[in-house]
Amino acid sequence: MVGREDLLICNTCGTQFDVPADNPPKSCRICDDPRQFVPASGQSWTSLAQMRGKYKNSFHQDTNDGRMWSIVTEPKFGIGQRCVLLQTSEGNVLWDCITYLDPETVEAIKAKGGLKAIVISHPHYYTTHLDWAEAFDCPVYIAAEDEEWICRSDPDARRRLLRENFEDIAPDVCAAKPGGHFPGSLVLSWDKKLFIADTFVTVPSAYYHINRPPGTTSYAFMWSIPNMLPLPPSELYKMWQVLKTLDFESTHAAFLGTDIRDSNVKKRVLESMKIQAKCMGYTEHEVFDQTLR
Repeated sequence: MVGREDLLICNTCGTQFDVPADNPPKSCRICDDPRQFVPASGQSWTSLAQMRGKYKNSFHQDTNDGRMWSIVTEPKFGIGQRCVLLQTSEGNVLWDCITYLDPETVEAIKAKGGLKAIVISHPHYYTTHLDWAEAFDCPVYIAAEDEEWICRSDPDARRRLLRENFEDIAPDVCAAKPGGHFPGSLVLSWDKKLFIADTFVTVPSAYYHINRPPGTTSYAFMWSIPNMLPLPPSELYKMWQVLKTLDFESTHAAFLGTDIRDSNVKKRVLESMKIQAKCMGYTEHEVFDQTLR
């Protein structure tokens, strides 16, 4: 029997497969999807065992809210996303997942209270989520719509499929399902904060808040981020029907430094949807009629 340390991991997306590392397939089914890509250098593989000694995880406490900790792998591995540890009043929740997990990371998180639950935004961040769930003896939540992208069996039944548009993970933590990037793409709402991952993307013009000219966008809504394929207004409209019900004054995206704090940030999300639809050539669509309430 192959141990989890020796299971196959894609170097490009960080997904772990129920396949021994010494017997890889020709390609990664996650990276072969048109939303992703196989690099020009070709498909390559690794395993947790092979990663040992080459990587480490670092913890970054949020300077505005000390209950939030971003965890990133150094040097960059896979997509390079962060996962975020939320120290809530009802127990710790991990938003999203990264591939690399070592005893030092487990010890550091357990010292902060362990994990009550893991919630993963979309299949590009499924990575080694069963290893994380096992290490912390907790459930891991993913959208039912994206079940087809699961690449490991779950003999311990730790995985939970979210079937509704809104599901409480803890009394003050709600997973919501705007979809778009993937049919089940999630966001997480906690204490007027919205954790968005890649469900929508924080763009460079989002960070400057003084004298913003009309038409300046803050977010992009993408079917494929690396291949720059946008979502159409019909999808933006559906996403807004979920997002408009959430109360948030900040957004926190997939990477370090992608936090936007602004009491008007919800308005900026809707404005960005309308700007994207206009730039795609639409002059009439339901999305233009949407308001904050």
